Amino acid sequence: MIDRSLSDPDAHGTIRVVSASATHVGHVRATNEDSILEAAPIYLVADGMGGHNAGEVASAIAVEEFEKLTIQENVTVEQLGEALSSAADRIGELGGESTLGAGTTVAVAATMVLDGIGYWVVLNLGDSRVYRLSDEIFEQVSVDHSVVQELMDRGELTVEEARVHPYRHMVTRALGAGPESDPDYWLIPAEVGDRMLICSDGLTGEVDDATIERKLRGPADVRTISEDLVRLALDGGGRDNVSVVVVEAVEVIGLSLASEDTAGSSADSADEEFEVDEDTLPRAITEGGSGGR
Repeated sequence: MIDRSLSDPDAHGTIRVVSASATHVGHVRATNEDSILEAAPIYLVADGMGGHNAGEVASAIAVEEFEKLTIQENVTVEQLGEALSSAADRIGELGGESTLGAGTTVAVAATMVLDGIGYWVVLNLGDSRVYRLSDEIFEQVSVDHSVVQELMDRGELTVEEARVHPYRHMVTRALGAGPESDPDYWLIPAEVGDRMLICSDGLTGEVDDATIERKLRGPADVRTISEDLVRLALDGGGRDNVSVVVVEAVEVIGLSLASEDTAGSSADSADEEFEVDEDTLPRAITEGGSGGR
């Protein structure tokens, strides 16, 4: 696990953060097919899938492609899309029995600056998740691409039923596996003190949202939070690989200089560039349970 702070903002500005990550193979799986990237401005968790070592290979490829963006202080949505496309191409070119059916989920929180204001950019493909804690707000930003999420959206499953449903681990979108590989994106204004959690379903399958929120709201630093969340997943059963990245904003460009008018203008500009789809709005937290489990 690593605590990492960004260097001072350059002439174009950036968001300064501290971050930490933790991962564990769990109590059941023989290998850890999760991969983590924790290097500004990209914070990513990829949960691999497939026979033999296919998932491990696929998730590692996703990290390798996004890692190429860490030589810069901010990213664009277009660059994130290009990294995802390159990873998909590489996974699709895998051959041999050991990598048949290779695929991976991808969940990303990255930093960008738009019109002099700092933003979080969130990308999601599959059922790995991104959560945000900001003042009184706690929300699951990403929306699971999974069978149980679709059933819940149609009102055919409750949260409690989803947590034990036999198809709870079946994803409907993934990188390199299956016909559907289009990600969802969110652009969220950043604030000092924001905490972002990027995690695999090895966490959310064992730990409910209320417990996750309590940990993120606590006084502990990001290193302790990441360790504690993994420990809670292991204590809850540890039936899957579990990986988490916790990121906290300590300085956000534009907050001290931007007036409400400027902030509103920036938000309008962002809305013009990124159309909001109701299906990709942040998922409301359900009392006592997890939004997509």
